Amino acid sequence: MSGNKWKIHKFGGSSLADTECFQRVAKIIAAMPQANIGVVVSAMGGMTNDLLQLAALAEQDDNGVADLLNAIGARYSATSKGLVGGDALIDLLDQWGKDASDIDDMLKAIAMVKSAPQRSRDIVAGYGEIWSARLLAAYLRELLGPERAGSWVDARKVITVRHGDLGPAVQWERSRKQFAQVLDKDFKGITVMTGFIASDQDGMQTTLGRNGSDYSAAIFAALTLADELDIWTDVDGVMSADPRRVPEAQIINELSYNEAMELAYFGAKVIHPQTLGPAIDNGIAVVIRNSFHPEHPGSRISTVTSQDGQIKGITAISGMALVNLEGTGMIGVPGTADRLFAALKDASVSVTLISQGSSEHSICIAIPAELAERASSVIADAFADELAGGQIQRIDVTPDQSIVAVVGDGMAGSPGIAARFFTNLGRAGVNVRAIAQGSSERNISAVIDSEDATKALRAVHSGFYLSAKTISVGIIGAGVVGGTLLDQMNRQSERLREQFNLDLRVRAIARSSKMVLGDPRIDLSSWREVLDASDSVLDFDGFEEHVNPDHLPHAVIIDCTADEQIAARYAGWLARGIHVITPNKKAFSGKQAYYDSLRVSARQGRSHFLYETTVGAALPIIKTIRDLVDTGDHVNSIKGILSGTLAYLFNVYDGSKPFSEIVSDARARGFTEPDPRDDLSGMDVARKLTILARELGQKLEIGDFPVENLIPEDLRDATVDDFLLGLARYDDDMRALYEEARGKGKTLRYVATLTDKGEAAVALEQVPADDAFSNMQLTDNLVQFSTDRYSQNPLVIQGPGAGPEVTAGGVFGDLLKLASFLGDGTLA
Repeated sequence: MSGNKWKIHKFGGSSLADTECFQRVAKIIAAMPQANIGVVVSAMGGMTNDLLQLAALAEQDDNGVADLLNAIGARYSATSKGLVGGDALIDLLDQWGKDASDIDDMLKAIAMVKSAPQRSRDIVAGYGEIWSARLLAAYLRELLGPERAGSWVDARKVITVRHGDLGPAVQWERSRKQFAQVLDKDFKGITVMTGFIASDQDGMQTTLGRNGSDYSAAIFAALTLADELDIWTDVDGVMSADPRRVPEAQIINELSYNEAMELAYFGAKVIHPQTLGPAIDNGIAVVIRNSFHPEHPGSRISTVTSQDGQIKGITAISGMALVNLEGTGMIGVPGTADRLFAALKDASVSVTLISQGSSEHSICIAIPAELAERASSVIADAFADELAGGQIQRIDVTPDQSIVAVVGDGMAGSPGIAARFFTNLGRAGVNVRAIAQGSSERNISAVIDSEDATKALRAVHSGFYLSAKTISVGIIGAGVVGGTLLDQMNRQSERLREQFNLDLRVRAIARSSKMVLGDPRIDLSSWREVLDASDSVLDFDGFEEHVNPDHLPHAVIIDCTADEQIAARYAGWLARGIHVITPNKKAFSGKQAYYDSLRVSARQGRSHFLYETTVGAALPIIKTIRDLVDTGDHVNSIKGILSGTLAYLFNVYDGSKPFSEIVSDARARGFTEPDPRDDLSGMDVARKLTILARELGQKLEIGDFPVENLIPEDLRDATVDDFLLGLARYDDDMRALYEEARGKGKTLRYVATLTDKGEAAVALEQVPADDAFSNMQLTDNLVQFSTDRYSQNPLVIQGPGAGPEVTAGGVFGDLLKLASFLGDGTLA
């Protein structure tokens, strides 16, 4: 239009609801540095509906017409008085009075014939934009001065359209000439422009339809050759999914015209596809911004095209029906599709999605549900002869359907996108009824049952849009080990998120009688206080449901207890796709049948269970066995000291102090369980040996091998205090064993032994003084692997095998290992 650069801003009804909203708009515009600014406005919020209601009431000759018109006037008057005064206010209200008189005359004519033609409705409905433009122009004039603002453009005098099957088409040459007549080519400043309204080729007022103000803004952007068109809304930009259905939805910073149109077509609240036409033709960037958050840059829609193999958004259309035309007589017959779509066109049925197999045995279409009955009827009429003759077997209508679509330019030529899409749907248990993808590969759509739509959106969004290393975490057992783990995670979570894109979201913590749930996460810096203050009774079903929501890609439950009943839940969790990490030995050393069921459940749910810390805390004992076996080595035997408590007792015991005193002292230092018999029974070591045997593929259960119980038989059922007192009676027996070993140059060690033939034993043994078992740190675990590769010199793993810090660290290590499995295989 001129050498002056233009920028067009469009504000909708939600931005112009009342006085405060007009002030917000004016503040945004006043801060803009551009020389020329066009401000396209729609009617005040709800005004268009009220005006159309006037016409509807007039059709019925309803006495409420006058009351509603007066209410509209009162609202406009109150808003105007809150913004301007003096002559400007008098002029505004005078103009409104003249408009109201014209509207009243038109309503009387409607009432007389009891019919409101579309042209009359367009005229009445269009006054809302005129009133908004006049008011905002007057307010900007008072705020910024007449040199910079105060004019407004009536789109009826500028934009000429021709209505056709595809909607209003702009008559560009005529509109450009009219715009040049309305606004001087040397104009500088801010002008307000009416949205929604236009004129037809006969010069009569018309409208651009619902959402027409966005289209008006794009037309004015084209007429002014603007650099940019900003559409101001009440959100920060285009979202990757509907945030009401997908809590993890994110703002899309940039997207192409094509991506925006695809998202809009499939129901995303982005921008009407028609709006983008003038912007695309003239290379004008469109930015979706938030009038309540103007400092946010919003989402920029332009020619930019991403080739990163990623999608930009996931969206869904609900309220659909699926119509399937099926018959063997269709195969290889030209014109079937033409007849089908011609019949639908004649019945004004719009088709949203088409799916046809290469066999041509059926054609499937998705249409708005309210048109399903009409579509079925016209299709039956069109193919009546084929139905009667059996060439077409049936016409099926499936109601209550939704279309879920993924959109992104970067999908083109990127293998695996479709597989990922359908894998995510499959994991969520969503059945797909029909599929469609255009040759541009910009969109993949699936028709599903509407009841699954939200679940599908969340599953697909998490699979594509979140980091593969976003993990929902639930921790059961907030005692010594569990509490230490939570503290370790609190210290490391920020570093893991920043350096490795690993988002560990602790969403639930439970202990024996209560639990606390957090959304999106629990603040680990105050987890103790939050758990103590919680009044939520522990409910495992509610705990699981919260940890495993369908909008997060992965869930893990970490069991830091020694509870057998909790271990009994592992199979169900694994089968439902929840990973399990635990130092709890009960599930992996219990009945062989349950152990086997865990593996079946994990395969069924495509889940992992990690339990490195069940043997040796953070020592890589289980990992070493797996590495040996997986690389083809044969393990001939395993021999080890697997109890830090018993290692301590027999390292300290030298005959100078009674064994009972050493046990009591160790208990006081926290080196044993509260009841030392839990250690002295040997069952803890037996469970560990059973786990190692099963890692070698052996079918071994507790009871299949001897376990030496160091608890005197008459003290096994006594109270803890009575046990500690009574143990002194057996000090001489232990001393005799010690002296016997010392006399042979040996030491006493509690040792677990396993051979490749399934021979196993747990016993107190006499070990040579120069053996590695005789030269350990106080509470160390030590394991020797004799294999084909390590036959002359056994492979030895030694280190602390107990303690809250090392055990919690081992559990944390399993969690990081799980993240590596779920991500790209690395934490780098």
